Amino acid sequence: MLLKRIVMIICLDVGNTNIKYAVFNGDDIVLSFRVATDVKKTSDEYGGQLLTILSNNGVNFKEINGGIISSVVPQMDFTLERMCATYLHIKPLTLAPGLKTGMNLRVDNAREVGADRVVNNVAGLKKYGAPLIIIDFGTATTFNVLDEKGEFIGGVIAPGIKGSLDSLVNGTAKLPRVEIERPASVIAKNTVTNMQAGIVFGFAGLVGYIVKKIKKELKAENVRTVATGGFSEVIAKEIDCIDCVDKFLTLDGLKYLYYLNSTEAER
Repeated sequence: MLLKRIVMIICLDVGNTNIKYAVFNGDDIVLSFRVATDVKKTSDEYGGQLLTILSNNGVNFKEINGGIISSVVPQMDFTLERMCATYLHIKPLTLAPGLKTGMNLRVDNAREVGADRVVNNVAGLKKYGAPLIIIDFGTATTFNVLDEKGEFIGGVIAPGIKGSLDSLVNGTAKLPRVEIERPASVIAKNTVTNMQAGIVFGFAGLVGYIVKKIKKELKAENVRTVATGGFSEVIAKEIDCIDCVDKFLTLDGLKYLYYLNSTEAER
């Protein structure tokens, strides 16, 4: 929903590997970037880093008058909230019990559902409707399922692509670290392309099979599948069950939740 009064906000999606930032001016994204998640960094270190990136991209931090944080790393919560207070002079909303989402979580224990999954559900429903399958290629590979009513009815958590590759490399003496990209052939000719074939085609097979099983159990018509996360484009090119890739899905979800919950945002 467009705002009558433009509000510039900052959204932080805190994952186990990266923190994704986005600055929105009303409904328009002004800047997005990511930094490594490091629980040892102080609020001052994160704050100095943030102000430098904003300045280098022509964004005046004084114009940011609101924010929201979604985090799956509890150790980071105080650090980033303090950073926002000290360097942006704002008190950010946090995705926690009590924050309105408009999303019905029809699962055994709603408190177990990760904040990132809730945000993806909110954005997916608003942008693509239901029924819907949302695949997030992050530290873990998650599948969220929204039924025809737009309710979150469950999903799947599978290993992440990068974590799987790291485990393979760390658990062997001679296998090297490789770029995660598609090799020319599944019948690979050297160690590097053998590993790339296993990761890319292996995860494509995993995704394709799980989506097929979900659709069979869901028993709904016109189920769309949207993918997000760092390796979504690599996998989407290998299978036809992913209808679209949306790199900003989570950040858009945070934006929607801010406007839903903020008393400053006039509609």
